[in-house]
Amino acid sequence: MGTRRTPAPRRSRPRTARVKKPDPWQIQQHPNPEVSIIIPAMNERSTIVDVLWEANQVDPKSEIIVVVNGSTDGTDGLAQLHGAKLLRYPYALGHDVGRRVGAETARGNILLFLDADMRVPAKDLRHFVEAIRQGTDVALNDYSGPVHRLVAHPVVLAKHTLNLMLQRPDLEGASMTAVPHALSRNALYQIGMASLEIPPLAQAIAITRGMNVRRVHQVSAGKLNASRPKIQGTDPLSSLVIGDHLEAVHWLVQHLGPRGGQPDLGRQRDRVRGT
Repeated sequence: MGTRRTPAPRRSRPRTARVKKPDPWQIQQHPNPEVSIIIPAMNERSTIVDVLWEANQVDPKSEIIVVVNGSTDGTDGLAQLHGAKLLRYPYALGHDVGRRVGAETARGNILLFLDADMRVPAKDLRHFVEAIRQGTDVALNDYSGPVHRLVAHPVVLAKHTLNLMLQRPDLEGASMTAVPHALSRNALYQIGMASLEIPPLAQAIAITRGMNVRRVHQVSAGKLNASRPKIQGTDPLSSLVIGDHLEAVHWLVQHLGPRGGQPDLGRQRDRVRGT
């Protein structure tokens, strides 16, 4: 008889120190916000209060918008209890759509995007807000993913490849796919609301149109994110993100020609061979 294999323990979200909070406490929504903090959420009851607490410490002139979609665990009730501006949808909007929905109602000139399943300390989030105040249009998380593995993750490869195609190798794997990141109101107008649903496309548009896009501060999103279940051995979210990068490449080809803006080095393609 063969021995039974003990299943490997499932990797869970790393524990982070909880800040002691007064009870009860309320978000201080500014009547004329300079900073809009946008947090899509779906079944994040276990983390939403901590995420809101940190968001509330970022800037005194801020509003916090939570886009609760497809939740059945009371996430919306907790967000409302603590004073978040709540946008509630009974159905799941799909990956990154909540960013666009939140941005459409945002009033600030600085838009900071978070995820409801990642508690990022306010001291880290302030770097992104301050970068926009100092003239950056798109402030990216300086996180390139695991780059020292023998076999690179396909999403990491896609992020690096797109930045190379955009002639921004200095960005390495930094991407609007990862949170936190921030935008100026001007960048939002130039990128377009709809492009926020496809973060690599938004990044390609921003860089191609000459906006100031730079890496600002590192938040290890890979360590903060909970592991996702695989379906038949594959991660469906990876396929989605790679598809988003292909949409960005398609946009480059449409707007910059069949080579996506890359040089041809003077090839005489129209000459007849042998003459």
